[in-house]
Order: sequence, then structure tokens, then C-alpha cells
Amino acid sequence: MPKENRKRGRREEAKKRKRDHDDHDAAPKRHKQTSPHHDPTAAAPGDDEQHVFQDDAIGGATHPGETPFYGMLDEEEQEYFKKADELLELNDFDGPEGRALFLQNVYKEANGKELKIAHSQSCSRLMERLILLSSPQQLKDLFQKFTGEFIHLVHHRFASHCCETLFIRAAHVVTEEHTKPDLLQTPPSSDPNEIFVTMEDLFLHTLDELVPYLSFYMTNPFASHVLRLLLVVLSGAPLEKENLKSALHSKRKEKINVPGADNTRDYTLPKRQVPQSFLDALEKIINDGVASQDSSYLHLLATHPTGNPTLQTLLKLELTQFGKSRARDEKSLIRRLLPDDPIKEGTESASFINGLVYDTIGSRLLETIIENAPGKLFKAIYSEFFKQRMGSLSRNEIASYVAGKVLERLGKDDLEEAMRQIAEQIPGLVERNRTSIIKTLIERCVVRGVNTTPIKNQLETAYKGANGFELSRMLKLGEGPADDGKTNHKHEQSSPDKIHGSLLAQAMLAVPGSLSKLIFDSFLNLGEQLTVRVARSPTASRTLQAALTSPNASLIFRRKVIQQLYGHIGELALDPAGSHAIDAVWKGTQGLAFIRERVAEELAENEGALRESHVGRAVWRNWQMDLYKRRRSDWVQQARYTAGNDGFQSFPEQNDTASPFVQSQRANRHMSAIELARRKHAEAKAAMAKKEALENKKEASHSRNEGGDSVAAH
Repeated sequence: MPKENRKRGRREEAKKRKRDHDDHDAAPKRHKQTSPHHDPTAAAPGDDEQHVFQDDAIGGATHPGETPFYGMLDEEEQEYFKKADELLELNDFDGPEGRALFLQNVYKEANGKELKIAHSQSCSRLMERLILLSSPQQLKDLFQKFTGEFIHLVHHRFASHCCETLFIRAAHVVTEEHTKPDLLQTPPSSDPNEIFVTMEDLFLHTLDELVPYLSFYMTNPFASHVLRLLLVVLSGAPLEKENLKSALHSKRKEKINVPGADNTRDYTLPKRQVPQSFLDALEKIINDGVASQDSSYLHLLATHPTGNPTLQTLLKLELTQFGKSRARDEKSLIRRLLPDDPIKEGTESASFINGLVYDTIGSRLLETIIENAPGKLFKAIYSEFFKQRMGSLSRNEIASYVAGKVLERLGKDDLEEAMRQIAEQIPGLVERNRTSIIKTLIERCVVRGVNTTPIKNQLETAYKGANGFELSRMLKLGEGPADDGKTNHKHEQSSPDKIHGSLLAQAMLAVPGSLSKLIFDSFLNLGEQLTVRVARSPTASRTLQAALTSPNASLIFRRKVIQQLYGHIGELALDPAGSHAIDAVWKGTQGLAFIRERVAEELAENEGALRESHVGRAVWRNWQMDLYKRRRSDWVQQARYTAGNDGFQSFPEQNDTASPFVQSQRANRHMSAIELARRKHAEAKAAMAKKEALENKKEASHSRNEGGDSVAAH
């Protein structure tokens, strides 16, 4: 039956009808007048992006007002700053002096236009690069240009990124001025109107601007990132890469840097000394800005998608910077969140905790509470809400992460009880691909010295196949190879389930005894084809690397697994994932010098392909193959020294009880070039020793004859 003749684009038609409906109902809008020379990407006062997130504020938070219109860059200015940005990104200057001179010229051209540049989509990147490369005095000058306008800059889509970069770079200057007072003794300036100011004072003045609008900034999608970063700067806490994206920066944050510049390698901060005024300002923000709010407001903020990370940062800084005793203070943030003492079922605090456990957003705040709460408070929360529920919580997709944080703080006795509850759920957890809680449980049992045999038995049952425990099910290798023998990359792409399975296998490998033995035995049962597939898989390859380099791996295991890779060394060295496995083979041949030389031979046979590939060149370099090609004897000596001088002994020569047929097969098997050379050298050495023994015997006989003749003549 023929189908109805319909046009494509139903969604676009629906959007068009909605726009037409809005145009009829809405009041006439005032259109922005533009000049022939304007920046189309700069933000104007009437832009919707400044107001689209206003409704996210909780409880009618005070808004800093409409963003002033700072003007637009004309066409020539845009062109100049874009070219300057390209030059800074390339960093093609005649040394630091040439770059410093270029920066001075750019700052002269940008004088009076700093706010326009920061608000421009196309030129705000230039402002970030200027901040990264600026001297302390240039940073102070720019700080002063922004003073009075920070209340609008921090919640702008583009200018907020400039504020983040400025605060990170200025934090280093604050520490230098605080630890080295000599830097503050500057020579008198020729300008009588110039006023010397410290970076500490600039920060404190900025805080005075921002504090009245703190509630609005906590829930604004742009200002909240700047606020969290500013709190970390005030505390002196380290800013590391792992929490840079999760709690401070947006996932879509573009990393602006200048290749080759020492101070732009990353956006991290080490743990550093800060003035006491910074800690006082941080305490004032916590007490007056947040903790002064009622509990209902804070509970609402705990489930807010933007306010929750800010609340996490404030709570963590309060408990880490001002001591665990802070939890006893009635005015503290933790007591505002959990006001009841003791916390029992039916109280406001109990309802709050039970509501956070299964909430996608709120559970992250509960993780922060569990991780940083004082011991007494944690024990009360654990015994009341988690002790009898660890098994059921581990089954839930969201609550399992909270349970993982609880496991990290349990003592040995409580951990044993939690282990028994969770071990019973392992088959169901494996079926639902929720193995992260199992990995955490294994790691904590190792730390606390808890017997992991129940976990091993349950995992063996959960991943049981035709050949017993099957590692291929844990690593989710997917379908078999294609007809051409290569892996089906469509099914070999990384996924969360594969990653968690690989992480679980690596955690098992780190445990001596029955858990790691499951993985080792299963590796030996994979066979050549599956072992190569594991080496080529982006996620499963990490398990193979961990197995080869594990201190729990036996010599026999490493020998057998590496031998399964024979004939595929060259193709694996050219594979992005397999190349790391070949690098791990170098360490895996510890005590197996002959195996290491055998792998090097195969790499040498594929020299041309390896040198043409970026991945292959890395393997060639890591295996020191240039030395192998030019001075092979030196490479062999060095390889044997690092792998073990005794080399490889497959079977002991003495007390060989094998049948004569097997012994004849061993004697007549095909020998490699190295084996032939060794055999030839040993035979030559034995012949030389035999020859010397015969010569010594002849000399002794000749001397005896000469002695007898002389006696007879006498």
C-alpha cells in the first residue's frame, strides 16, 4: 500500500508555528541598532543569554542588575586582536624578550578596551592568553581595570572564563608576595599619581563586590564556576586536575594555553600559604553568606544542579580548613544541613539524608558529607542509615556510589559485615553491569586485611562459562573477529560497562592469592586469538598490561602469555592499544631474557612499518631498537642485565624424566638464530676446553718421559 506523501522537517514546522505564536502574543521588542563596524559576537545589554538562567536562582536571590553595555570592537580592532591571538597561540617569537615586547604592544592597543575584549566571543580567548603570559604588574593593572565590574563579569558567558584565568594566575602572585615580603619593596615610580597596591588587597576588594550577590552566583551557570574557584584560592587548598573538571570547571570548558610557555602548562594550583585575611574572608562567606540561611533553603540548594557543586565546595572547605570540631558549632554549615543531634529516624536530618541517597544530584553532596564528616558524626550516620542496608544500596545505580564512599571509611569489623552483605548481591550486580562497588569493596578489603574468599567464590559463579571463570565475559570482548582475521572495531569501542569490567579485573590482579589467580588462569585459557583481541582492545588491553607487570604474576604465566603473542608483535606495535601491551612486555620479560630477545627480533623484522607510524616509533624507542640494530651485543647485554642474567630456562636439564620420544623431539626441534648461536658458542667453548685438556695431558706425559730418560743416562 503506498505511503502518504509527507514532507520532511516536522520539527522545523513545529518550531515555526511556535515562533509565529510567540510573535503574535509577545509585546513588540526593541531591536538593537548596529553600526557598519561592530563585533557580531560581542554581548549587548539586551542579549537573552544574560537572562535565560535568572529563573534558576532560589528564593528570590538578589540580582546584580542588568549588565552595562561596554561597547563593541570595530572591524579593524577585531582583525588586529584576532591576529594577535593567533601569534600568541603559535608562540613563534625570538625568545621570551620578543614575546614580552609583543605583549606590551598588545596591552597598549587594548588600553581602555579590556572590558570589550572580555565580553567578545571572538576575542575573549586573547584576553585569557594575555593573562596567562602577563607579569605580576600587568596582572595587577588588569585587575584594577576590572575592579567595579566583577559583579557583571563573573556571570557573563565569555568574560567569566577570563575571570577564572585571572584568579588562578593572581593566586600565585599572592603567595609570592606573602612568602617573600621583599617583593613588596618596589622602587618609587616616576608617576606621582600611581598608587601601589598588593594582590591581596585586590582580591579582598573583589570579594566586597561579590558577597552581596552570593546567593545568585551560587545558582548561576557561569558565575558558580568562578565562585567555586575563588573559594579554593582563598583557602589555599590545592587545585588538582581530577577535581578541576568535576567540581570547578564546566565539562565544556575550553582549555586556553600557549605552547612552550612555562606558566601555562595547566590550570592547577599547589597547596600554598595564603594570608590570614583570606581565611577570615572564607569564614565570613561560609558564616554570613551561606550558613546564615535556613535549613529549608540549604536543602533546596542541595538538589539544585548548579548550587549543589558550590555547596559541596563550601562544605568540604569548612571541614578541612577549620577542623572537624567545626561540626559542633551551631552556626556551621554542616549543622545547618543536619541540625538534629542525635540523628534518628523521623527527624528533619533523617528525611534529608534519605532523600539524598537516591537523588541523582543530591547524592553527590551526601558523598561529600560522608567523606569529610568527623568520625563521631559518620559513625552515627552509618549505624542509623547504612549498616543494615549495604547490600540493598549496592544494587541501586545511584546509591551504590554513596555505599562506595561509606566503604572507604569503615573499620575492619564493619567492613567484614558489609562485605558479607554485598558479596551476596554480586551475581545480580554483575548481571546489571554495576561492578564499580565490587572493585571498591576489593580494594578496601585489601587495605583492612579482610579475607576476600567469599568475593572470589561469588565472582567465579557470576562469570562462570564452559571453561570455568571466563575473563572474556568480564572484559566484554563482544563478537568474534571478522573473516579477514581482524577485530570487529564496531564492537571493540570503549563503553562504561567495558571500562568498569577492566577496572574490576585490574583490582583483582592487585590482590595476591585466589582473586588474582582467577584472572591469571583465565588468561592462559584464552588462546592465541582471544589474547591478541584483548591486546588490541582499548579497555581490555589495560588488563593485559596489568597482568604482565603485576608482582603477583609468576614466571611461567608471563612466559606463556607472551608466547601467545608471537607472530603478532609487529601488528600490535602498530595498534594504538596493542602498542601499550608491547611496551608492557618489556617489563613482563623480567627473568626471561630469551623471550625479550625473541620479541625484539620480530620488531626488527617490521622496522619499516614501525618507523612510518607514530605509534610504532614510540614502541621502537621504548624497546631501544636503534641500539639493537647498531650494536646488538650491547643491547643483548643490557637486556639480559635488566631481564636477568640467567636468561630463560624452559625446563631443567637434570633429572629429566620425559620419554625418549619427547627428548628426541626437544633435541630436533627448530632452533632460532639466537639458540643456534648459543649452541655453537657452547660447543666451541667445550671443544676449546677439551683441546686445552689434551695439550696439558701431552705436556705432562712429555715431561715424565724426559725425566725418565735423564735418570737412565745418569
